[in-house]
Amino acid sequence: MEGYVFTVPMALVDFIPVILFGISAVLLMRGLYNKMPKGTSACLGVGSCVAFLAGFLKALYKLLIALGVGAFEVLNDIFLPLQSSGLLLTGLAIVLMLALRKKAALMAPLTFGFIGMMVLGLGGMCAGLSVVAVKMKKKALIAVFILCFFCYMGMGYLAAKKDGSAASNWIEQGVNTLGQILLLLGVRTLDKAGLREFRLPG
Repeated sequence: MEGYVFTVPMALVDFIPVILFGISAVLLMRGLYNKMPKGTSACLGVGSCVAFLAGFLKALYKLLIALGVGAFEVLNDIFLPLQSSGLLLTGLAIVLMLALRKKAALMAPLTFGFIGMMVLGLGGMCAGLSVVAVKMKKKALIAVFILCFFCYMGMGYLAAKKDGSAASNWIEQGVNTLGQILLLLGVRTLDKAGLREFRLPG
């Protein structure tokens, strides 16, 4: 495509370091799993996967351009945020493994940290969408996004407390599905009301 210098061989070579990182990440996760409490191993797994995804999407971005499919700039734009956050989590997990060896001492703060991130993220998303709904004169959607938030919170609680039974899994999946339906209902309503053309005042 005009303005880009990527070729197919160049793009394919860009996958090589991504694959090498992925192999290293798998070996690390497998080798360190029994040395980490659940929260730390989750931190390592998420960080490694996010960092791998960042590199994969960046290489895919170049390949799509080289093939003439198109320049999907979002794949390029999310590279740095994904890679930096992924590598931060990966490094943090290994440092915490070495610094705090007692599982009980480490697991609680990490668990609360993850829950805190989830609450802040979901709360920000649902509150922000509620504000957008008000500005688009769709105040009824506030209730939809509030219910969506509570469904997400309930799903997180059920996932943490479930006993592994079929009933608890069905309940968790039901709450999750309801939350996703509410989110889709709210976002779809905003979309039909002109979300793409809507401009925030100020």
